[in-house]
Amino acid sequence: MTEKLSEETRGPLLDPLLSNGWSMVEDRDAITKTFKFDDFVDAFGWMSRAALWAEKWDHHPEWRNVYNSVEVTLTTHDVDGLSTLDAKLARKLDGLT
Repeated sequence: MTEKLSEETRGPLLDPLLSNGWSMVEDRDAITKTFKFDDFVDAFGWMSRAALWAEKWDHHPEWRNVYNSVEVTLTTHDVDGLSTLDAKLARKLDGLT
């Protein structure tokens, strides 16, 4: 069972992400980032690669695609906030760019 991030683990897991373009969502325990690509095909290709990891880890992002950008929000609905799965998926998404 996944657990909500504790105060002790939040900093070490989230600080590197926040330094890499992720930000906290106002009024939610969630993180968000907008990824920009050259065009729609690149954005959609990235989403396809990301979807394979999300499915493999059974942790699916909230996302929105408009032409060459993909806005991603991560939170773990089962724990009503951020978990290690969110940090893991955020690192993977950054690595796919």
